[in-house]
Amino acid sequence: MSYGYCSILDEEWSEPNRDLEGPDHVLMIVRHGVSHRFQPLDPLFQYSRLLFPAAVPAVSDKMTPVGSSNGSFSNVLVPTRNISTSNAVAMPYEKRLGPKGWPRYNNVVFPPQTMDEKRRPAYVCHMTTNIKYSPWKMWYVACFIRGMSVDEAVRQLSFVNKKGAGFVKKTLLEAQEIAVQDHNVEFRSNLWVAESFCTKGVVVKGIRRHARKRVGLVEYFHCHYFVRLEEGPPPKHYFTPSPDGPTLLQRWIDERRSQRVYGSY
Repeated sequence: MSYGYCSILDEEWSEPNRDLEGPDHVLMIVRHGVSHRFQPLDPLFQYSRLLFPAAVPAVSDKMTPVGSSNGSFSNVLVPTRNISTSNAVAMPYEKRLGPKGWPRYNNVVFPPQTMDEKRRPAYVCHMTTNIKYSPWKMWYVACFIRGMSVDEAVRQLSFVNKKGAGFVKKTLLEAQEIAVQDHNVEFRSNLWVAESFCTKGVVVKGIRRHARKRVGLVEYFHCHYFVRLEEGPPPKHYFTPSPDGPTLLQRWIDERRSQRVYGSY
């Protein structure tokens, strides 16, 4: 038997595992703990056909009640596989795990620029949350593509033999598509990775069974990946380059010359 419940008719029902077109199909209604069985020629079954004409097969006009104590019911329920028999209850609210503020930078409205100001480049912020990957491993992949053009970053990530490279590559392609569709970026290749970083996500804790009835703690780490693409060519130096020898020498000379000798004046 398969059981269900209908909130409209407020009745509990059970349906035999037989086809609706079969001659021995039985309608069973349970009210107040008492089961009542009806055949397809019953007036109750005919009345249910009026309520659900698409779900109940046609029956004859010759109807005979069977199995009812008084033959009258105020509520009718049709057991059928073509209609929903579950309550229309919304799913319980599940708290969203992960950051929310990073995509809000896309909604920032800047004041108009004057004619003599340098054009403000367009940008797009995108993220992928709750990636089943170690944040400490993802950090290497996130730092690897900083300052690259988006095409070069996708090309380089195709050769990185790490699980996190696939997630980063997918996020870059999604951000590139958002920039073209929603932020009026004319050329999808005219973008570079301005920011790329990851943070620690939710940690799901479990146990691993050991010998002698002992258990060990297992932590399943997740991470969030964030990226910001900016319109224009990439800069020549994303990170500040290390000074060369003459620069360091001149810096040392300037520090010595600006040094004050205490008690001299």
